[in-house]
Amino acid sequence: MPLERVIVVTGASRGIGRGIAVTLAEPGDTVVINFSSSSEAAAETAAAVAAKGATAHLCRFDVANPEAVKEAFKEIIGLRNRVDVLVNNAGINRDNLLALMKAGEWDAVIDTNLKGAFLCSQAVVRTMMRQKHGRIINVTSVVGVIGNPGQCNYSAAKAGLLGLTRSLARELVSRNITVNAVAPGFIETDMTLRLPEKVRVELLTQIPAGRYGTPEDVAAAVKFLASDTAGYITGQIIHVNGGMFMG
Repeated sequence: MPLERVIVVTGASRGIGRGIAVTLAEPGDTVVINFSSSSEAAAETAAAVAAKGATAHLCRFDVANPEAVKEAFKEIIGLRNRVDVLVNNAGINRDNLLALMKAGEWDAVIDTNLKGAFLCSQAVVRTMMRQKHGRIINVTSVVGVIGNPGQCNYSAAKAGLLGLTRSLARELVSRNITVNAVAPGFIETDMTLRLPEKVRVELLTQIPAGRYGTPEDVAAAVKFLASDTAGYITGQIIHVNGGMFMG
């Protein structure tokens, strides 16, 4: 792996994405911070990346939009004519019971969480194949494995990422490109902080470790998979959930 990498993290303006972008950043790296809404939050991520000695490059685009992804990656690849690490982290939720779920709620989650990873991965594979090196890491979820009431769309998208991970790993392993996934459990983010206190306490009873995870817990697993040390690991899922699911 080159000393000065180009790292792309989608959905990196806050939460797990920010933790990953900052944790991966090393002096000399270029870290591309993708975001779709909050410029202010993305700028905060960029400042934290720069404080690590890396170059932060803000890139606003919707991962579910094929044309936007194509144009964005033309720009990204043009920075140094390479992409070394892609972390497909961007995701949304539109929770509802299946009996009440609108088709738009289903489509929005599948498009961003699953199709977005497909589009971004497709945008980098030729470059990685040419350089004969690369790391693609998909951020899935524990609910993609165990399911969750009210999240059929989210669970389906995250489960789909597992299939994408394994199939793409088989396609690319001969080119020295690894494809793996990290499956967080309940992580302390803006989303979980908005939950009612009663729900937060109840969820905590499902976690043997007795605490919520942090974005940095997830980022540590991503950093390992992005490293040369993990060069013989592909098509795997690392669960980061405090013992909530073991499998």
